Amino acid sequence: MTVTTTQAPGAYLDHAATTPMSSAALEAFVAEAGRTGNASSLHSAGRAARRAVEESRETVADALGARPSEVIFTGGGTESDNLAIKGMFWGRRSQDARRRRVLVSAVEHHAVLDPAFWLAGHAGADITLLPVDGEGRLDLDALRAELAAHGDEIALVSVMWANNEVGTVQPVREVARIAHRHGVPVHTDAVQAVGQVEVDFAASGVDALTVTGHKLGGPVGVGALLARRDLPLEAVSHGGGQERGVRSGTLDVAAIRAFAVALGEAVGAREERAGALAALRDDLVAGVLRAVPDAVLRGPDPGSTTPEGLPARLPANAHFTFPGAEGDSLLYLLDSAGVQASTGSACQAGVPQPSHVLLAMGISETDARGALRFSLGATSVSDDVERLLTALPQVAERARAAGLVAARPSMGGAA
Repeated sequence: MTVTTTQAPGAYLDHAATTPMSSAALEAFVAEAGRTGNASSLHSAGRAARRAVEESRETVADALGARPSEVIFTGGGTESDNLAIKGMFWGRRSQDARRRRVLVSAVEHHAVLDPAFWLAGHAGADITLLPVDGEGRLDLDALRAELAAHGDEIALVSVMWANNEVGTVQPVREVARIAHRHGVPVHTDAVQAVGQVEVDFAASGVDALTVTGHKLGGPVGVGALLARRDLPLEAVSHGGGQERGVRSGTLDVAAIRAFAVALGEAVGAREERAGALAALRDDLVAGVLRAVPDAVLRGPDPGSTTPEGLPARLPANAHFTFPGAEGDSLLYLLDSAGVQASTGSACQAGVPQPSHVLLAMGISETDARGALRFSLGATSVSDDVERLLTALPQVAERARAAGLVAARPSMGGAA
């Protein structure tokens, strides 16, 4: 059976949103979906399903530097983040009622921010947003100050491994070292990082880590939370008691198998692929700055490193703001030209909102509205970049013209 990978037509530069399934992952999904068996059943079909799940668990653990018993399969990144934030908060508070504070970076994905603020509204949590610098990197001194002042009240710290909008890689290992001095566990959302930079659960020192399938060539709707066995973690959903009793629900064996295959592929090819993507990213950045000279690259400079000697930016990420243009206008005009990208910002009730990430970096609301994120992946080629660079000058000019019209004051009276 020959399985081909399908992807959107034109230049697809939105891999940070989702990636096409790899051929191997799709083949594994189809093969497993053709079998019958509930992994919780005791008969032969159930045992075969369980075997597929446990082999996949071992694959995930091996790829991410964890023990198989630390891998909890979930429905994806959002569920994993919710389980981590809510489960760790409730688990810690049940041990010590004083532990009501939750520290999260100001540039977290909404899958972390929203459950944290839900806890503030419904469970008495106190949320502190940790500041970042102009490149989106966490202010470690602010973290130290919070821990020094309130260490015995803090339930957990959550800092993403790499930012989904501007690609900034965070000092996760240092965050874990600082927090652990005060007996505080750390969660990291590594959804964007896995497959692009080295991610080792044990070596990082974090206590819980989120990963999802569809960002690295696997299917949508499956992921995992890696959690240390001694981590206080309360269940968010209840039922059959699967996955260490903290994530009930019949396991999606086909999706889990495909996720494990995709993860193994992505991690195995990481070094070679990251080098190729970084080179392509650098061509994209240089080309955009030539095509639209006043465009501003946001986040760390390509090729720069952190004080720890690690890449400061994801190799597949390029994020710009375009003065005088609305990101939504740029996005739709590029889409019409066959180039698919993302603004990277939230949209509430149909109204575009400036990115909370850019605002936290000190960028003005006006500038933040003109943001576009270009993200590369395994199927990206130089023709994708060339198509973007061919279309971009006219697109930027038209978007700015539309912005001027929208900003012009109305000359009419009341109807």
